Amino acid sequence: MTALLSARDVTMKFGGLTAVNQVSLDVAPGEIVGLIGPNGAGKTTFFNCLTGMYQPTSGEVEFDGQLLPPKPRRVAMAGVARTFQNIRLFQNMTALENVMVGRYARTGTNAIDAVFRLPRHRREETETRRIAEEWLDFVGLGEAADLLSRNMPYGDQRRLEIARALALEPKLLLLDEPTAGMNPQETREAEELITRIRGLGMAILVIEHDMRFIFSLCDRVACLVRGAVLIDGAPETVQNDPRVIEAYIGTPVDVAPSADGEGDSDA
Repeated sequence: MTALLSARDVTMKFGGLTAVNQVSLDVAPGEIVGLIGPNGAGKTTFFNCLTGMYQPTSGEVEFDGQLLPPKPRRVAMAGVARTFQNIRLFQNMTALENVMVGRYARTGTNAIDAVFRLPRHRREETETRRIAEEWLDFVGLGEAADLLSRNMPYGDQRRLEIARALALEPKLLLLDEPTAGMNPQETREAEELITRIRGLGMAILVIEHDMRFIFSLCDRVACLVRGAVLIDGAPETVQNDPRVIEAYIGTPVDVAPSADGEGDSDA
């Protein structure tokens, strides 16, 4: 199947530190791909390269047959949305307002339209509100629309971040540790939600440290170690690879080191 996302030899260096080392990864339409690896493996840095937050030192990223420019707005307009490792909601906005913000790249209203509330602004605001309400219902937060995000339970804030990303109506959704800090019940609900999102036809690339979650959810799993891809394959293959087990328990693994022998931090 033709890849929706195709990263080729993506490398990210910060001075003498090689955070991501020639990473290549494909995601097909409708596929759920997991990205795992110990802390400092380069997972979040790789996400930042895909979404334009970082401009890779070398390599390229294609999406839907076109090169992705390293600019977050252009990436969003192309159809790529993401959540973050640490929740980044607008704390003084309601749940509904947070999701409405996620539509920014799908609207054409400019400052003059907004200040004078011209017809185009009013039409787009009405449509944005309708779409935001639908996504809140989809993730199970319809009754929380008027709550300030800072007053919502932690698990609901995680789902709200996903709803905000979905409001962009992306073709590819990137999830950075969507179950971090969740209890087992919330984790099961997150898995069900992600499966329903895939049912809409979206492709999903997910970083996660919960191995039970990742191996039951994903069609394919890639493991990063010291910024390089150790293995990319079916969940059962990756789960039983001794190098993956060694990477997680701290035993030296046989992977090509980065140019300077250093790794990165996922911060």
